[in-house]
Amino acid sequence: MTSPAEKSPAEKSPAEFTAQPAVAVIGAGPAGLAAAVHAAEQGAVTVLIDSGPRLGGQYWRHQKGDLDAPDATYHDLVRRLESLVAAGRLTVRLEHHVWSVRADESGCAVAAVDRRDPGRPGELRLRAAAVVLAVGAYDRPVPFPGWDLPGVLTVGGAQALLKGSGVAVGPRVLVAGSGPFLLPVATALAASGADVLGVHEANRGSGWLRQLPAAASQPAKLREAAGYAVGLARHRIPLRTGSVVVAAHGADRLEAVTLARLDRAGKVRDGTRRRLAVDVLAIGYGFSTQSELPLQAGCALRATADGTLAVTTDRTQQTSNPRVYAAGETTGVGGAQLAVAEGTVAGSYAARAAAGHSPAAPTEPEAIEPVEPVVLVAIRTRDRLRRFAAAMHAVYPVPRFWLDTLEPDTVVCRCEEVTVAEIDAAIGNGARDARSVKLLSRAGMGWCQGRECGYATSCLTALRTGQPLDLESGAGRSVAAPIPLGLIAQADIAQADIAQADTARAHTAAPPLS
Repeated sequence: MTSPAEKSPAEKSPAEFTAQPAVAVIGAGPAGLAAAVHAAEQGAVTVLIDSGPRLGGQYWRHQKGDLDAPDATYHDLVRRLESLVAAGRLTVRLEHHVWSVRADESGCAVAAVDRRDPGRPGELRLRAAAVVLAVGAYDRPVPFPGWDLPGVLTVGGAQALLKGSGVAVGPRVLVAGSGPFLLPVATALAASGADVLGVHEANRGSGWLRQLPAAASQPAKLREAAGYAVGLARHRIPLRTGSVVVAAHGADRLEAVTLARLDRAGKVRDGTRRRLAVDVLAIGYGFSTQSELPLQAGCALRATADGTLAVTTDRTQQTSNPRVYAAGETTGVGGAQLAVAEGTVAGSYAARAAAGHSPAAPTEPEAIEPVEPVVLVAIRTRDRLRRFAAAMHAVYPVPRFWLDTLEPDTVVCRCEEVTVAEIDAAIGNGARDARSVKLLSRAGMGWCQGRECGYATSCLTALRTGQPLDLESGAGRSVAAPIPLGLIAQADIAQADIAQADTARAHTAAPPLS
Protein backbone atom coordinates (compact mmCIF):
# COMPACT_ATOMS: atom_id res chain seq x y z
CA MET A 1 0.00 0.00 0.00
CA THR A 2 1.31 3.44 -0.87
CA SER A 3 0.62 5.92 1.87
CA PRO A 4 -0.80 9.38 1.13
CA ALA A 5 1.98 10.47 3.44
CA GLU A 6 4.43 9.56 0.68
CA LYS A 7 2.61 10.87 -2.36
CA SER A 8 0.69 13.85 -0.86
CA PRO A 9 -2.68 12.99 -2.42
CA ALA A 10 -5.15 15.51 -3.71
CA GLU A 11 -2.77 18.44 -3.27
CA LYS A 12 -4.57 21.44 -4.71
CA SER A 13 -4.18 25.17 -4.57
CA PRO A 14 -6.88 26.95 -2.52
CA ALA A 15 -8.64 28.00 -5.71
CA GLU A 16 -8.90 24.36 -6.81
CA PHE A 17 -11.04 23.26 -3.87
CA THR A 18 -14.32 22.08 -5.37
CA ALA A 19 -16.05 23.30 -2.20
CA GLN A 20 -15.01 25.00 0.98
CA PRO A 21 -14.49 22.24 3.54
CA ALA A 22 -17.16 21.66 6.12
CA VAL A 23 -14.52 20.47 8.61
CA ALA A 24 -10.85 21.43 8.83
CA VAL A 25 -8.66 19.13 10.91
CA ILE A 26 -5.32 20.59 12.01
CA GLY A 27 -2.70 18.01 12.85
CA ALA A 28 -2.19 14.56 11.26
CA GLY A 29 -1.06 12.54 14.26
CA PRO A 30 -3.21 9.80 15.81
CA ALA A 31 -5.98 12.18 16.90
CA GLY A 32 -6.03 14.19 13.69
CA LEU A 33 -6.02 11.16 11.40
CA ALA A 34 -8.91 9.61 13.31
CA ALA A 35 -10.84 12.90 13.32
CA ALA A 36 -10.40 13.50 9.59
CA VAL A 37 -11.40 9.96 8.63
CA HIS A 38 -14.50 9.93 10.82
CA ALA A 39 -15.60 13.44 9.80
CA ALA A 40 -15.33 12.50 6.11
CA GLU A 41 -17.05 9.16 6.67
CA GLN A 42 -19.92 11.11 8.24
CA GLY A 43 -20.28 12.88 4.88
CA ALA A 44 -18.53 16.15 5.69
CA VAL A 45 -16.17 17.60 3.06
CA THR A 46 -12.96 17.58 5.07
CA VAL A 47 -9.42 18.94 4.79
CA LEU A 48 -6.54 17.55 6.85
CA ILE A 49 -3.62 19.96 7.35
CA ASP A 50 -0.23 19.16 8.83
CA SER A 51 3.17 20.84 8.87
CA GLY A 52 5.09 17.59 8.38
CA PRO A 53 6.03 15.88 5.12
CA ARG A 54 4.27 12.64 6.10
CA LEU A 55 1.21 11.57 8.03
CA GLY A 56 1.50 10.19 11.54
CA GLY A 57 2.72 13.00 13.76
CA GLN A 58 5.42 12.31 16.33
CA TYR A 59 4.01 8.99 17.51
CA TRP A 60 3.78 7.47 14.02
CA ARG A 61 6.81 9.31 12.66
CA HIS A 62 8.66 7.18 10.12
CA GLN A 63 11.21 7.47 7.34
CA LYS A 64 10.03 7.94 3.79
CA GLY A 65 8.95 4.61 2.36
CA ASP A 66 9.23 2.79 5.69
CA LEU A 67 5.59 1.80 6.07
CA ASP A 68 6.37 -1.19 8.26
CA ALA A 69 7.20 1.11 11.17
CA PRO A 70 3.73 2.44 12.14
CA ASP A 71 1.26 0.08 13.77
CA ALA A 72 -1.97 -1.53 12.52
CA THR A 73 -4.15 1.38 13.65
CA TYR A 74 -2.14 3.74 11.45
CA HIS A 75 -2.48 1.47 8.42
CA ASP A 76 -6.23 1.08 8.95
CA LEU A 77 -6.72 4.85 9.15
CA VAL A 78 -4.52 5.46 6.11
CA ARG A 79 -6.41 2.83 4.08
CA ARG A 80 -9.70 4.52 4.89
CA LEU A 81 -8.20 7.94 4.24
CA GLU A 82 -7.06 6.84 0.77
CA SER A 83 -10.59 5.73 -0.07
CA LEU A 84 -12.02 9.04 1.10
CA VAL A 85 -9.44 11.00 -0.90
CA ALA A 86 -10.32 8.97 -4.01
CA ALA A 87 -14.00 9.71 -3.41
CA GLY A 88 -13.32 13.46 -3.20
CA ARG A 89 -14.52 13.76 0.38
CA LEU A 90 -11.12 14.39 1.96
CA THR A 91 -8.15 16.54 0.96
CA VAL A 92 -4.72 16.22 2.56
CA ARG A 93 -2.45 19.25 2.80
CA LEU A 94 1.01 18.23 4.04
CA GLU A 95 3.88 20.69 4.66
CA HIS A 96 1.31 23.37 5.46
CA HIS A 97 1.94 25.05 8.81
CA VAL A 98 -1.17 26.64 10.31
CA TRP A 99 -0.35 29.94 11.95
CA SER A 100 -3.81 31.36 12.62
CA VAL A 101 -7.27 30.07 13.51
CA ARG A 102 -10.10 32.51 14.12
CA ALA A 103 -13.63 31.32 14.89
CA ASP A 104 -16.85 33.30 15.07
CA GLU A 105 -20.55 32.68 14.55
CA SER A 106 -20.15 32.42 10.78
CA GLY A 107 -17.39 29.81 10.82
CA CYS A 108 -13.65 29.35 11.21
CA ALA A 109 -10.92 31.12 9.25
CA VAL A 110 -7.70 29.11 8.91
CA ALA A 111 -4.43 30.51 7.58
CA ALA A 112 -1.39 28.34 6.84
CA VAL A 113 2.03 28.70 5.25
CA ASP A 114 2.64 26.37 2.30
CA ARG A 115 6.21 25.11 2.75
CA ARG A 116 6.38 22.57 -0.07
CA ASP A 117 8.83 24.89 -1.82
CA PRO A 118 11.06 26.26 0.99
CA GLY A 119 12.47 28.94 -1.29
CA ARG A 120 9.04 30.31 -2.18
CA PRO A 121 6.60 29.83 0.70
CA GLY A 122 2.99 30.31 -0.26
CA GLU A 123 -0.19 30.43 1.71
CA LEU A 124 -3.43 28.59 2.21
CA ARG A 125 -6.54 30.33 3.50
CA LEU A 126 -9.90 28.68 3.94
CA ARG A 127 -13.09 28.89 5.91
CA ALA A 128 -14.76 25.87 7.48
CA ALA A 129 -17.96 25.37 9.40
CA ALA A 130 -16.04 23.55 12.15
CA VAL A 131 -12.42 22.97 13.10
CA VAL A 132 -10.81 20.07 14.96
CA LEU A 133 -7.57 21.04 16.72
CA ALA A 134 -5.28 18.02 17.09
CA VAL A 135 -2.01 19.91 17.34
CA GLY A 136 -0.31 17.71 19.93
CA ALA A 137 2.36 18.50 22.47
CA TYR A 138 6.10 18.99 22.74
CA ASP A 139 8.84 18.05 25.20
CA ARG A 140 9.02 19.91 28.49
CA PRO A 141 12.58 20.42 29.73
CA VAL A 142 13.64 22.13 32.94
CA PRO A 143 16.88 24.12 33.15
CA PHE A 144 19.94 23.10 35.12
CA PRO A 145 23.60 24.18 34.97
CA GLY A 146 25.03 23.09 31.61
CA TRP A 147 21.77 22.13 29.91
CA ASP A 148 22.64 24.46 27.01
CA LEU A 149 25.72 22.42 26.03
CA PRO A 150 25.75 20.66 22.65
CA GLY A 151 24.93 17.03 23.34
CA VAL A 152 22.00 17.80 25.66
CA LEU A 153 18.65 17.35 23.94
CA THR A 154 15.10 16.33 24.73
CA VAL A 155 13.96 12.71 24.70
CA GLY A 156 11.48 13.62 21.96
CA GLY A 157 14.29 15.07 19.90
CA ALA A 158 16.30 11.87 20.27
CA GLN A 159 13.27 9.82 19.22
CA ALA A 160 12.51 12.08 16.25
CA LEU A 161 16.05 11.72 14.90
CA LEU A 162 15.84 7.95 15.25
CA LYS A 163 12.35 7.52 13.80
CA GLY A 164 12.55 10.16 11.10
CA SER A 165 16.17 9.79 9.95
CA GLY A 166 17.48 6.56 11.45
CA VAL A 167 20.10 8.50 13.42
CA ALA A 168 21.15 7.41 16.90
CA VAL A 169 22.11 10.52 18.83
CA GLY A 170 25.46 9.29 20.14
CA PRO A 171 27.60 6.35 21.18
CA ARG A 172 27.09 6.76 24.96
CA VAL A 173 23.66 8.04 25.89
CA LEU A 174 22.02 8.71 29.23
CA VAL A 175 18.21 8.98 29.32
CA ALA A 176 16.80 10.96 32.23
CA GLY A 177 13.80 12.94 33.44
CA SER A 178 10.37 11.66 34.34
CA GLY A 179 7.52 9.73 32.77
CA PRO A 180 6.95 6.49 30.88
CA PHE A 181 8.16 8.07 27.61
CA LEU A 182 11.74 7.53 28.79
CA LEU A 183 11.40 3.75 28.38
CA PRO A 184 10.57 3.44 24.65
CA VAL A 185 13.21 6.02 23.80
CA ALA A 186 15.89 4.18 25.78
CA THR A 187 15.05 0.76 24.34
CA ALA A 188 14.84 2.11 20.78
CA LEU A 189 18.22 3.83 21.10
CA ALA A 190 19.77 0.63 22.44
CA ALA A 191 18.24 -1.40 19.60
CA SER A 192 19.81 1.03 17.12
CA GLY A 193 23.28 0.35 18.51
CA ALA A 194 23.73 3.15 21.03
CA ASP A 195 25.26 2.34 24.42
CA VAL A 196 22.50 3.48 26.77
CA LEU A 197 24.21 3.93 30.13
CA GLY A 198 20.98 4.07 32.10
CA VAL A 199 17.48 5.43 32.53
CA HIS A 200 17.23 7.81 35.48
CA GLU A 201 13.62 8.38 36.52
CA ALA A 202 13.04 11.21 38.98
CA ASN A 203 9.97 9.59 40.51
CA ARG A 204 9.57 6.19 42.13
CA GLY A 205 7.59 3.28 40.77
CA SER A 206 5.99 2.84 44.18
CA GLY A 207 3.63 5.65 43.21
CA TRP A 208 1.69 3.08 41.18
CA LEU A 209 0.75 1.30 44.42
CA ARG A 210 -1.70 4.14 45.04
CA GLN A 211 -3.07 3.80 41.49
CA LEU A 212 -3.61 0.04 41.28
CA PRO A 213 -7.27 0.16 40.13
CA ALA A 214 -6.39 2.42 37.19
CA ALA A 215 -3.36 0.31 36.28
CA ALA A 216 -5.26 -2.99 36.56
CA SER A 217 -8.00 -1.67 34.29
CA GLN A 218 -5.55 -1.39 31.39
CA PRO A 219 -3.90 -4.78 30.81
CA ALA A 220 -2.57 -3.61 27.45
CA LYS A 221 -0.59 -0.89 29.23
CA LEU A 222 0.78 -3.45 31.66
CA ARG A 223 1.88 -5.64 28.75
CA GLU A 224 3.52 -2.64 27.13
CA ALA A 225 5.42 -1.84 30.33
CA ALA A 226 6.51 -5.47 30.61
CA GLY A 227 7.83 -5.28 27.06
CA TYR A 228 9.97 -2.28 27.94
CA ALA A 229 11.25 -4.08 31.03
CA VAL A 230 12.31 -6.99 28.83
CA GLY A 231 14.02 -4.54 26.45
CA LEU A 232 15.93 -2.89 29.28
CA ALA A 233 17.05 -6.28 30.55
CA ARG A 234 18.05 -7.50 27.08
CA HIS A 235 20.29 -4.48 26.53
CA ARG A 236 21.45 -4.42 30.17
CA ILE A 237 20.20 -0.90 30.74
CA PRO A 238 19.92 -0.05 34.44
CA LEU A 239 16.76 1.76 35.58
CA ARG A 240 17.35 4.10 38.53
CA THR A 241 14.33 5.65 40.22
CA GLY A 242 14.49 8.70 42.45
CA SER A 243 17.59 9.75 40.47
CA VAL A 244 18.10 12.98 38.52
CA VAL A 245 20.64 14.94 36.52
CA VAL A 246 21.54 18.14 38.40
CA ALA A 247 24.33 19.45 36.13
CA ALA A 248 25.99 18.87 32.78
CA HIS A 249 29.68 19.47 32.16
CA GLY A 250 31.92 20.06 29.16
CA ALA A 251 34.08 22.58 27.37
CA ASP A 252 32.69 22.75 23.82
CA ARG A 253 30.16 19.93 24.18
CA LEU A 254 28.76 17.55 26.76
CA GLU A 255 31.39 15.36 28.44
CA ALA A 256 29.79 14.33 31.74
CA VAL A 257 26.78 14.82 33.99
CA THR A 258 26.29 15.00 37.74
CA LEU A 259 23.64 12.65 39.08
CA ALA A 260 21.96 12.84 42.49
CA ARG A 261 19.33 10.98 44.47
CA LEU A 262 16.07 12.58 45.58
CA ASP A 263 14.37 12.16 48.92
CA ARG A 264 10.64 11.53 49.27
CA ALA A 265 9.98 15.28 49.22
CA GLY A 266 11.70 15.68 45.85
CA LYS A 267 14.79 17.36 47.28
CA VAL A 268 18.39 16.38 46.46
CA ARG A 269 19.83 14.18 49.21
CA ASP A 270 23.16 15.32 50.64
CA GLY A 271 26.14 13.18 49.76
CA THR A 272 24.53 11.45 46.78
CA ARG A 273 26.06 13.39 43.91
CA ARG A 274 28.26 11.50 41.49
CA ARG A 275 29.75 12.24 38.09
CA LEU A 276 29.26 10.08 34.99
CA ALA A 277 30.99 10.45 31.61
CA VAL A 278 28.49 10.59 28.72
CA ASP A 279 28.37 11.80 25.12
CA VAL A 280 24.65 12.59 24.93
CA LEU A 281 21.98 13.34 27.50
CA ALA A 282 18.37 12.82 26.38
CA ILE A 283 16.18 14.42 29.02
CA GLY A 284 12.55 15.42 29.49
CA TYR A 285 9.91 15.93 32.15
CA GLY A 286 6.71 15.11 30.33
CA PHE A 287 5.09 17.32 27.73
CA SER A 288 3.51 20.72 27.25
CA THR A 289 0.48 20.98 25.00
CA GLN A 290 0.42 23.21 21.94
CA SER A 291 -1.83 25.99 23.17
CA GLU A 292 -1.32 28.79 20.62
CA LEU A 293 -4.09 27.88 18.18
CA PRO A 294 -6.64 27.00 20.90
CA LEU A 295 -6.01 30.38 22.53
CA GLN A 296 -6.36 32.15 19.18
CA ALA A 297 -9.68 30.40 18.64
CA GLY A 298 -10.95 31.48 22.05
CA CYS A 299 -10.93 28.03 23.64
CA ALA A 300 -10.93 27.81 27.42
CA LEU A 301 -7.89 26.10 28.95
CA ARG A 302 -7.32 24.37 32.25
CA ALA A 303 -4.25 23.46 34.26
CA THR A 304 -3.67 19.71 34.44
CA ALA A 305 -2.25 17.57 37.21
CA ASP A 306 1.05 17.18 35.35
CA GLY A 307 1.62 20.94 35.25
CA THR A 308 0.62 21.90 31.73
CA LEU A 309 -2.29 23.61 30.00
CA ALA A 310 -4.97 21.64 28.18
CA VAL A 311 -8.06 22.56 26.21
CA THR A 312 -11.31 22.07 28.10
CA THR A 313 -13.82 19.94 26.18
CA ASP A 314 -17.23 18.43 26.79
CA ARG A 315 -18.37 14.85 26.18
CA THR A 316 -18.38 15.44 22.40
CA GLN A 317 -14.88 17.01 22.38
CA GLN A 318 -16.42 20.43 21.75
CA THR A 319 -14.49 23.33 23.27
CA SER A 320 -15.88 26.48 24.82
CA ASN A 321 -16.08 27.82 21.25
CA PRO A 322 -18.93 25.86 19.63
CA ARG A 323 -17.19 25.93 16.24
CA VAL A 324 -14.04 24.29 17.56
CA TYR A 325 -13.39 20.72 18.68
CA ALA A 326 -10.15 19.40 20.15
CA ALA A 327 -8.61 15.95 20.49
CA GLY A 328 -5.39 14.21 21.46
CA GLU A 329 -2.59 15.69 23.54
CA THR A 330 -4.18 19.11 22.99
CA THR A 331 -6.74 18.14 25.63
CA GLY A 332 -4.19 16.53 27.98
CA VAL A 333 -1.35 14.07 27.49
CA GLY A 334 -2.54 10.46 27.53
CA GLY A 335 -0.98 8.48 24.69
CA ALA A 336 -1.86 7.45 21.15
CA GLN A 337 -4.75 5.10 21.95
CA LEU A 338 -6.54 7.85 23.89
CA ALA A 339 -5.79 10.31 21.09
CA VAL A 340 -7.40 8.03 18.49
CA ALA A 341 -10.51 7.63 20.66
CA GLU A 342 -10.81 11.38 21.15
CA GLY A 343 -10.22 12.02 17.46
CA THR A 344 -12.98 9.58 16.55
CA VAL A 345 -15.43 11.44 18.79
CA ALA A 346 -14.27 14.91 17.73
CA GLY A 347 -14.42 14.20 14.01
CA SER A 348 -17.87 12.65 14.22
CA TYR A 349 -19.37 15.51 16.20
CA ALA A 350 -17.58 18.19 14.20
CA ALA A 351 -19.22 16.74 11.08
CA ARG A 352 -22.61 16.85 12.79
CA ALA A 353 -22.02 20.44 13.89
CA ALA A 354 -20.99 21.43 10.36
CA ALA A 355 -24.27 19.94 9.14
CA GLY A 356 -26.22 22.10 11.57
CA HIS A 357 -26.62 19.72 14.50
CA SER A 358 -25.65 21.10 17.91
CA PRO A 359 -26.25 18.38 20.51
CA ALA A 360 -26.00 19.27 24.14
CA ALA A 361 -23.20 17.70 26.14
CA PRO A 362 -24.81 14.95 28.24
CA THR A 363 -23.23 13.30 31.23
CA GLU A 364 -23.72 9.73 30.00
CA PRO A 365 -22.49 8.42 26.63
CA GLU A 366 -25.80 6.63 26.02
CA ALA A 367 -27.56 10.00 26.11
CA ILE A 368 -25.62 11.41 23.18
CA GLU A 369 -28.16 11.32 20.42
CA PRO A 370 -27.87 9.57 18.01
CA VAL A 371 -24.42 8.36 16.91
CA GLU A 372 -22.86 5.28 15.40
CA PRO A 373 -21.87 2.41 17.69
CA VAL A 374 -18.20 3.00 16.87
CA VAL A 375 -18.44 6.47 18.39
CA LEU A 376 -20.07 5.18 21.57
CA VAL A 377 -17.27 2.62 21.84
CA ALA A 378 -14.74 5.41 21.37
CA ILE A 379 -16.40 7.45 24.13
CA ARG A 380 -16.21 4.57 26.60
CA THR A 381 -12.60 3.82 25.57
CA ARG A 382 -11.71 7.48 26.00
CA ASP A 383 -13.19 7.62 29.48
CA ARG A 384 -11.28 4.53 30.63
CA LEU A 385 -8.01 5.78 29.21
CA ARG A 386 -8.50 9.21 30.74
CA ARG A 387 -8.68 7.60 34.16
CA PHE A 388 -5.41 5.81 33.43
CA ALA A 389 -3.84 9.07 32.19
CA ALA A 390 -4.89 10.85 35.40
CA ALA A 391 -3.21 8.09 37.42
CA MET A 392 -0.07 8.38 35.30
CA HIS A 393 0.11 12.13 35.88
CA ALA A 394 -0.19 11.55 39.64
CA VAL A 395 2.70 9.07 39.55
CA TYR A 396 5.00 11.24 37.42
CA PRO A 397 4.85 14.87 38.60
CA VAL A 398 7.76 17.21 37.92
CA PRO A 399 9.79 17.24 41.16
CA ARG A 400 10.75 20.68 42.41
CA PHE A 401 14.43 19.82 42.97
CA TRP A 402 15.55 21.69 39.84
CA LEU A 403 14.60 25.05 41.32
CA ASP A 404 17.18 24.45 44.05
CA THR A 405 19.96 23.54 41.61
CA LEU A 406 19.84 26.79 39.63
CA GLU A 407 22.71 29.24 39.87
CA PRO A 408 22.58 32.96 38.97
CA ASP A 409 24.37 32.31 35.66
CA THR A 410 22.26 29.28 34.70
CA VAL A 411 20.63 29.91 31.34
CA VAL A 412 16.84 29.65 31.42
CA CYS A 413 16.02 30.91 27.91
CA ARG A 414 18.52 29.34 25.54
CA CYS A 415 17.33 31.25 22.48
CA GLU A 416 17.99 34.68 24.03
CA GLU A 417 20.59 33.47 26.58
CA VAL A 418 18.58 34.87 29.49
CA THR A 419 19.91 33.74 32.87
CA VAL A 420 18.35 33.23 36.28
CA ALA A 421 19.93 36.49 37.42
CA GLU A 422 18.26 38.41 34.58
CA ILE A 423 14.87 36.92 35.40
CA ASP A 424 15.41 37.88 39.05
CA ALA A 425 16.25 41.41 37.90
CA ALA A 426 13.02 41.60 35.91
CA ILE A 427 11.06 40.52 38.97
CA GLY A 428 12.96 43.07 41.04
CA ASN A 429 11.84 45.72 38.53
CA GLY A 430 8.19 44.90 39.12
CA ALA A 431 7.33 41.90 36.92
CA ARG A 432 4.70 39.73 38.58
CA ASP A 433 3.76 37.23 35.88
CA ALA A 434 5.51 35.30 33.11
CA ARG A 435 4.45 37.72 30.39
CA SER A 436 5.86 40.71 32.29
CA VAL A 437 9.09 38.79 32.89
CA LYS A 438 9.23 38.08 29.15
CA LEU A 439 8.84 41.76 28.28
CA LEU A 440 11.51 42.92 30.75
CA SER A 441 14.06 40.12 30.29
CA ARG A 442 13.40 38.79 26.74
CA ALA A 443 12.93 35.27 28.12
CA GLY A 444 10.70 33.57 25.57
CA MET A 445 11.25 36.10 22.77
CA GLY A 446 13.59 33.94 20.71
CA TRP A 447 13.21 31.22 18.09
CA CYS A 448 11.08 28.89 20.20
CA GLN A 449 8.85 31.71 21.48
CA GLY A 450 8.86 30.33 25.02
CA ARG A 451 8.10 26.72 24.20
CA GLU A 452 11.37 25.57 25.79
CA CYS A 453 11.60 28.05 28.65
CA GLY A 454 7.99 29.05 29.27
CA TYR A 455 7.33 26.46 31.96
CA ALA A 456 10.56 27.24 33.81
CA THR A 457 10.01 30.99 33.59
CA SER A 458 6.50 30.62 35.00
CA CYS A 459 7.73 28.41 37.85
CA LEU A 460 10.56 30.79 38.74
CA THR A 461 8.23 33.77 38.65
CA ALA A 462 5.72 32.05 40.94
CA LEU A 463 8.48 30.99 43.35
CA ARG A 464 10.07 34.44 43.55
CA THR A 465 6.85 36.45 43.79
CA GLY A 466 4.76 34.08 45.91
CA GLN A 467 2.02 34.22 43.26
CA PRO A 468 0.13 31.12 42.03
CA LEU A 469 1.70 29.35 39.08
CA ASP A 470 0.43 31.06 35.91
CA LEU A 471 1.09 29.09 32.74
CA GLU A 472 -1.38 30.94 30.52
CA SER A 473 -0.18 34.56 30.57
CA GLY A 474 2.87 33.78 28.46
CA ALA A 475 1.29 31.11 26.27
CA GLY A 476 -0.72 33.19 23.81
CA ARG A 477 0.82 33.93 20.40
CA SER A 478 -1.09 35.70 17.63
CA VAL A 479 1.31 34.16 15.13
CA ALA A 480 1.76 30.45 15.83
CA ALA A 481 4.41 29.58 13.22
CA PRO A 482 7.24 31.25 11.26
CA ILE A 483 5.73 33.13 8.33
CA PRO A 484 6.88 35.75 5.82
CA LEU A 485 5.92 39.20 7.03
CA GLY A 486 4.07 39.77 3.76
CA LEU A 487 1.53 37.12 4.72
CA ILE A 488 0.83 38.95 7.96
CA ALA A 489 0.24 42.16 6.02
CA GLN A 490 -2.21 40.40 3.69
CA ALA A 491 -4.03 38.38 6.34
CA ASP A 492 -7.58 39.26 7.29
CA ILE A 493 -6.88 39.74 11.00
CA ALA A 494 -8.09 42.60 13.15
CA GLN A 495 -5.46 45.24 13.92
CA ALA A 496 -6.20 44.89 17.61
CA ASP A 497 -5.21 41.25 17.41
CA ILE A 498 -1.91 42.11 15.76
CA ALA A 499 -1.21 44.67 18.49
CA GLN A 500 -1.31 41.89 21.06
CA ALA A 501 1.37 39.96 19.21
CA ASP A 502 5.07 40.32 19.83
CA THR A 503 5.42 41.75 16.31
CA ALA A 504 9.14 42.42 16.64
CA ARG A 505 9.72 38.67 16.69
CA ALA A 506 6.53 37.17 15.31
CA HIS A 507 8.24 36.05 12.12
CA THR A 508 10.73 33.96 14.10
CA ALA A 509 8.19 31.93 16.08
CA ALA A 510 9.25 28.28 16.13
CA PRO A 511 7.27 25.34 14.79
CA PRO A 512 6.08 22.62 17.13
CA LEU A 513 8.86 20.55 18.63
CA SER A 514 7.09 17.26 18.32
